Amino acid sequence: MKQQYDLIIIGGGMVGASLACALLPAADQLGLSIAVVETHPLPDGPLSYTPSYDARATALAYGSRASYQQMGVWEMLSEHLTPIQHIHVSDKGRFGVTRLHAEQEQVEALGYVVENHWLGRVLLDRLHHSDAMRHVDFICPAEVTALQPQPGHMEVTLYQGEQQHQLRAELVVMADGGRSSLREQLGIHYRTERYQQHAIVTNVSPEQPHGGIAYERFTDTGPMALLPLEDQGGLHRCGLVWTVADEQLDEVLALDDDAFIRRLHERFGYRAGRFVRVGERHHYPLKLMLAEEQVRANLVVLGNAAHALHPIAGQGYNLALRGVVALAGQLITARSEGTSLGDLAMLQQFYDERVNDQQRTIGFSDYTMKLFSSHNPLLGLGRDIGLQLLEICPPAKTLFARSAMGLDSPAPDLKRKGY
Repeated sequence: MKQQYDLIIIGGGMVGASLACALLPAADQLGLSIAVVETHPLPDGPLSYTPSYDARATALAYGSRASYQQMGVWEMLSEHLTPIQHIHVSDKGRFGVTRLHAEQEQVEALGYVVENHWLGRVLLDRLHHSDAMRHVDFICPAEVTALQPQPGHMEVTLYQGEQQHQLRAELVVMADGGRSSLREQLGIHYRTERYQQHAIVTNVSPEQPHGGIAYERFTDTGPMALLPLEDQGGLHRCGLVWTVADEQLDEVLALDDDAFIRRLHERFGYRAGRFVRVGERHHYPLKLMLAEEQVRANLVVLGNAAHALHPIAGQGYNLALRGVVALAGQLITARSEGTSLGDLAMLQQFYDERVNDQQRTIGFSDYTMKLFSSHNPLLGLGRDIGLQLLEICPPAKTLFARSAMGLDSPAPDLKRKGY
């Protein structure tokens, strides 16, 4: 551990580790020194895939592939990815339906589903290669307890065990997720809207193979998503995100496995076949959250620490990753031009270029959730007509598909910016 770094990243999860990986292509030339502070200990041993039926997963948009290719992790990551070949969108009890197909959009896949623990292990493995360790120090398990702005840098107080350390950095990036006492200390305020809904997250096994199909199913009690996953232990496997009203949560969680599957079929139907197994259930409250201040001199708030949105369109992590790559590109350019990484004007430029994507993605998720949750018959008719028009209008479907795949906002060229 050094006393001074160019960049300190608070949080070594998928967002924080991705940022460190995104800076590596230019780290040698620019002489970057980076610290990643994480509260949890790192996994032991060499990179390996540990099968788990109950593994949580994330949907990666097709456009996210380019970002991870630039970081040099895509080849390893792809060893345990499930491609999404088809997307089926429907409105329960109504005629609205639309389908997207990778072949029709002339792409290998519309997106990919990756287990969170595998993505995390691949990113951490990249950061432990010898070329990366020249530039990246992992400080963990450790906890940052205070940030103190100083002229030209940020002072960081952290505890590692019983020992207190004072570090300095040109820039501190807070990528510590949706709950952080540090942001409260700094007086960073949020716009928050609660949806009075919870997401129940689990894995289920259909009797038949999933065929690479992802489902988005809108129902009168909330949307449901079913994502294709790798088979596990001879069982087919899909990731389920089931939105329920707050007042229904305890009832649904109290169901035993057989009753849960029966209730799932009542809401979802049998288009994916008959479900024969359900795994451990997790749940979390749904809300829209947006930091009113995401950059200050020598400080950036990134990922879930900056924004949280409804999982209805599966765009939360992809939005965060676009922010990661955009920030990395901005920092690489700044360093190559001799600008401090904590320069407020440069960081404000990064935010100004990101805010439209944030507003568009969050607004789309929020509007779609409210539209498909409405019991107004005229709105119901309108949304079904919209789905059907999308189904029969190839140009509109392609525009929609490219947006869903993240191809309407190309990632910065990290290697090019470093030269």
